[in-house]
Amino acid sequence: QVQLVESGGGLVQAGGSLRLSCAASGRAFLTYNAGWFRQAPGKEREFVSSINRSGGRTYYADSVKGRFTISRDNAKNTVYLQMNSLNPEDTAVYYCAGAGGLYKESGMKYDYWGQGTQVTVSS
Repeated sequence: QVQLVESGGGLVQAGGSLRLSCAASGRAFLTYNAGWFRQAPGKEREFVSSINRSGGRTYYADSVKGRFTISRDNAKNTVYLQMNSLNPEDTAVYYCAGAGGLYKESGMKYDYWGQGTQVTVSS
């Protein structure tokens, strides 16, 4: 079992930056691939980014490519999402998740989810 807790969300002006953290407890998170998702009000949850166990492979949704960076520190059991050049369309609850099995850029089956952290970008 893995428990995931996101932090780092908040209110930021357009053009600003935030760094989200996802701290894992329980089984060592380095045994899982990880991903970030987001859900805006009235919309379905959407994929944002993924990273493999070692951190050597990453993948991004087109909407965040070039602005967001996913990384992980397995010694700290933590995954990060650095978000730059934020715009109001990035406003959402952001969730981190863990997936076992083979790494796939998108479409992995995520077994563990955090509770989410709110990101609000004002114009």
